[in-house]
Amino acid sequence: MVSVNETLSSPTRAADTAQLRQTLGDLVVASHRLTRLAARVTGNTESPATWRTLSVLQSAGPMRLGELAAQSRVSQPTMTKIVRNLVESEWVKRIADTDDARAWQIAITARGAEALQAWRDALSDALVPMFADLTEDELAAMRCTVEVIASRAELSTAASAAVAGR
Repeated sequence: MVSVNETLSSPTRAADTAQLRQTLGDLVVASHRLTRLAARVTGNTESPATWRTLSVLQSAGPMRLGELAAQSRVSQPTMTKIVRNLVESEWVKRIADTDDARAWQIAITARGAEALQAWRDALSDALVPMFADLTEDELAAMRCTVEVIASRAELSTAASAAVAGR
C-alpha cells in the first residue's frame, strides 16, 4: 500500500492522470456535499453567496464590484444586491479606487471578518460529531490533504494576481 507521503512526494505520471482527475472530481463533490450538510445543520439562513463574497474579499483583498462578481461566480446585478446587504450589515465597505477616482472598491470590514469566522466556526462545530471517531492517522491524512489543497489554491491565486498585474 502506498502511503500519503509517498503519493504526495512523487510527481503524477501520465498513467495516473485519469485517477488524479477522478480523485479531484470526487474531492470537489465531497467538499460541496460536506459544506451543504454543515450549513443545513447550523440552521443559518444566510445565502452561501454572502459567505463566498466575504471569503473572496478576505483572501484577495478589496476589488471592484465586477471583479468581485466574477470571483464569487454571480452576475453583476446579483453582486450589487449582495454588496448592498453587506454594507447595511457593516460587513463590507466601499472605498475609493486608487487607480480611478470615479470608481469604488469593496473591502471586508473587521465586523465582516468576525462574521465570516463565526460562520466557519459554526460549520466546523456542526461537523465535529461526524468526525469525532477519526484515528490519528486519518486526521493526519486530512490535515495533509488540506495543506496540499491550500498550497495549490495559493499558487493559483498568486498566478491570477500576477496575470492581473496586482
